[in-house]
Amino acid sequence: MPTLGAIADDFTGATDLATMLVARGHRTVVTVGTDAFSDSAGSRTVRDADAVVVALKSRTAPVDEAVGTSLTALRALREAGCARYYFKYC
Repeated sequence: MPTLGAIADDFTGATDLATMLVARGHRTVVTVGTDAFSDSAGSRTVRDADAVVVALKSRTAPVDEAVGTSLTALRALREAGCARYYFKYC
């Protein structure tokens, strides 16, 4: 079960963060949005990771949409069992 859940405001930031986590020995999964959490194979992969980074397109989205997708990602990370959260933005 992942201990760290991260939400990134774009794909580049998500992969940058994931690279740093992997370099420090964390089994890390990057998802594009939250669809992987509902897919059975994807949710298995998420459960086996130490860290999960959710890549969003929230940096350039309208404010209401950015907040909504970020909160959806947070709920998915909570349901996946993450105990700590990080919001990566630029």
